[in-house]
This record gives sequence, C-alpha cells and structure tokens, in this order.
Amino acid sequence: MTEAELDSTLVASFFALMGEKGVTHATLPAAAAHAGIDLATARGGPASRVAMIMKFGELADAFALAGAATEGSVRDRLFDLLMRRFDFLQLHRAGVLALLRHLPFESALAACMAKASLDSMGWMLEAAGAATGGPLGALRKKGLLAVWVWGVRAWGQDDSADLTTTMAAVDTALNRADQLAARFPAPANTTSPAPPVPEAPSGVE
Repeated sequence: MTEAELDSTLVASFFALMGEKGVTHATLPAAAAHAGIDLATARGGPASRVAMIMKFGELADAFALAGAATEGSVRDRLFDLLMRRFDFLQLHRAGVLALLRHLPFESALAACMAKASLDSMGWMLEAAGAATGGPLGALRKKGLLAVWVWGVRAWGQDDSADLTTTMAAVDTALNRADQLAARFPAPANTTSPAPPVPEAPSGVE
C-alpha cells in the first residue's frame, strides 16, 4: 500500500466512524481497525484527529483539482471546482455532517479548519486562473470562502441525488460575488478579476 493509498483509506475509515459513532469516538487506532490495517502500518498515516481532518481537506482539494476545467470563464471554472469539491464531500457525507455539527463545541478545531478552508480556496482560485498574491488575492480567497460556506449550508440540507440545491446555492453566491466584485475594479496593471466578496453566514468546511 502506497503512502497516498494509506492516507486515503485511513481518512475514509475515520470519516465513516465519525458518521456512525460521532466525532469524539473517531481515533487513528479505531480507524485502522475499521479499515483492517495494523497499527504499525497505520502509524505512517495522519497521526492525530486534527491531522486526519486536515488530510481530508487536502484530498478534497486534490479531487477537485484533478478534474478541473481548463476552458471557460474564471467564474464558470470556479463553479466547476467547487462542485467537484462537494462531490468529494458527498462521498463521506455522514462523517462530514457529524463534523460540522461538532464544530461549535470545539473552537480550536473550528479555527484550524477555517484556516485550512481559506488555503483551499486559494488553490481553487489559482486553478481557475485568478491570482491569489497580495491584498487583492487575500480578498479573493475570503470572498470565495464565503461562497463555499454558503454552499456548505445548502449542501447540509440537500438530499437530492445530483445536488441540485447545492448547485443552485453556489451559482447564486457566485452571481452575487460578480455583482459585488464590479464595485471593486482591479488595478490598471492587472487583468485578474476583482475579489468576490458575497455576504454569507459564518462557517467552515
């Protein structure tokens, strides 16, 4: 088993356990046992609950980026990337929802996930062709995070097979972002889009 395969298997098992038994009952040893992996091998994977959750975010990014559209507008490519990320979350839906329900009770983990989610939005922007450097890039990442959070709220209530409700929410949020971005024209020396900054409820991945 390669390192990547080990990480993927342990993370999937860990999130399955969170969905079945709750966040506090999910541990590396329990995830290893659930996946049929001995502890000596599992020791080479994410070593803590936080590390497991952070690895999940990295895997979600990789899933989205691996199939990213290479043509179309920045806005359309962002829509595709975010929906691919939701496709990954959907594969582990019960565990992700359990984690989201738990976050209000563990502020340190919520803060860690918020930072990781912001970093993830940077990867999505770069893949869509929008630069993320400097103050303008920082605003873009915060704006796209707001779009993501809005989508997560919808996804949590979306029981459709094709995530119709989630797609509509992301589409609406991106449209709102375009409207607000028009109020903040990019400097003359850059052709990148202005930062999307839609209003959205607070939350994290």
